[in-house]
Amino acid sequence: MNTERHIRKAELHDLPHIMQLIEYGRQKMRADGNAEQWSGGEPRQETIMRDIEGGNSYLVIENGIAIATFAFVEGPDITYSEIFEGSWTDAMTPYYVIHRAAGMPAVHGVMRTILEWCSRRTDNIRVDTHRQNHVMQHILTANGFRYCGIIYLLDGAERLAYQRISLQASNI
Repeated sequence: MNTERHIRKAELHDLPHIMQLIEYGRQKMRADGNAEQWSGGEPRQETIMRDIEGGNSYLVIENGIAIATFAFVEGPDITYSEIFEGSWTDAMTPYYVIHRAAGMPAVHGVMRTILEWCSRRTDNIRVDTHRQNHVMQHILTANGFRYCGIIYLLDGAERLAYQRISLQASNI
């Protein structure tokens, strides 16, 4: 079957579907042994609404169906201002951050689609993930991201921080 994927900005009417995609992501993390990330109802609907209203929420569409969601936010990100037990590959150049990526079960290659799309828009991308999220850590390193160190979220939760610098962006 020939699948065609594209990415579009999310709109407020997409919110229920985005929250379902987030729940799928949460279930996948639990099945993969990541019991802590996105616990306690995180990310909250209010966070996703802010992403949408800020123009930072996106959907991956395959054959007319939204199969994944993510936030793509221009830095600086306050939680990235300090990094521990390491350093950013490039701490000076403006960057974008990928947050809250989740997709439907049994759909493969979604994160690669997201990373390729983001890389066409910037050459400096940062991502953080939970220490238990081995799947995401593997995807990031397999796609050229370098582990940089530890950052802490505003609530004090630890995250592993990654960065990729490339020269492919066309600044669309």
